[in-house]
Amino acid sequence: MTPLQILKQETHSIGISSRMLKNGNGLEMHILEAGSRDNNTPCVILLHGFPELAYSWRKIMPSIADEGYYVVAPDQRGYGLTKGWTAKFEDDLAPFRMNNLVEDIVGLLHALDFQEAIVVGHDFGSPVAASCALTRSDIFRGLCLMSAPFSGFPVRTSNDSETSNNPDQDAANIHEDLATLSRPRKHYQWYYATREANNDMMKCPQGVHSFLRAYYHHKSADWAQNTPSTLSSWTAEELAKLPTYYVMDMERTMPQTVASEMPTPKQIKDCAWLTEAELNVYSSIYSETGFQGGLQWYRCSTMGLFDKDLLSHVGKTVDIPSCFMAGKNDWGVYQRPGAFETMQEWALSDFRSCHLIHNAGHWVQQEQPKPVIDYLVKFLKTI
Repeated sequence: MTPLQILKQETHSIGISSRMLKNGNGLEMHILEAGSRDNNTPCVILLHGFPELAYSWRKIMPSIADEGYYVVAPDQRGYGLTKGWTAKFEDDLAPFRMNNLVEDIVGLLHALDFQEAIVVGHDFGSPVAASCALTRSDIFRGLCLMSAPFSGFPVRTSNDSETSNNPDQDAANIHEDLATLSRPRKHYQWYYATREANNDMMKCPQGVHSFLRAYYHHKSADWAQNTPSTLSSWTAEELAKLPTYYVMDMERTMPQTVASEMPTPKQIKDCAWLTEAELNVYSSIYSETGFQGGLQWYRCSTMGLFDKDLLSHVGKTVDIPSCFMAGKNDWGVYQRPGAFETMQEWALSDFRSCHLIHNAGHWVQQEQPKPVIDYLVKFLKTI
């Protein structure tokens, strides 16, 4: 079967449909949707992260739709079955800059004939959702962030390879410091920005399917060592406390990093939140598209090439109703020291709730969909 046939087989029976839609910003977007689309139905847009797809929202979409919402999840630019993008390493990065990712979602909303929406973002979808809310508050009426806190747009420092909301945070050359630890390390985001990263994952010895199985397992609550805590500062010594999927051993690729934590056959069989059939949706699509589309996002972020696009919004808060949720076992909440606290204390001025969900790691809406549904619906009803 084709990747699209595999996806439709896994979604049709649970009340989710799939189609393509031109977004007016150069893309023919693949979307999953659930619920009624009449003019009186509020729209909720769900934005996935890396390495995920619109499919990552499958476990919560029908239930949100049952509460009276039209729910749509796109494969974002660079991902999945969405067309109209190219992502060779040599390609222009401008289409993947944050402002254009926001325009993709605004264009999608207009193509769906909605004038406003509530936006939800997970992982790298979180800063896109927050950027939608901050730059287009005329359109987006509510914001839910998952797993990745938003602490405002970054301020460029004198070190042009770093960004920060704290002028002192990146004073040290963090990469040199990580490399000179007794156990030399490197930061995963800058690894993802290298030329080699896509090839490392596409041609890894274990194959894409097993790589993704290990990657998802390693960052989930199923990996017993995921017991996160706050980091005091942006220093090599503090960052080295993060698991190796965030701060990697210097000489290892990401597939090599997660291979050592590959779940056992019994663990795979018992993994109800990500069955082999469900994982096959991801692996079949990524085996065809590669990972470079998503990696372009990391390149834009780490290189700071388009920060000037956001200068007019630096220092501004998100003023629409907002909430945050993540897995209690998710290190992603703390990987940027201080961001979780700044988000609640300043960046989201109408912050209504924060939930760290038990028995969930980074893939919170897949690992524990019921509490995510309950908390999200409660938040939606306040808007």
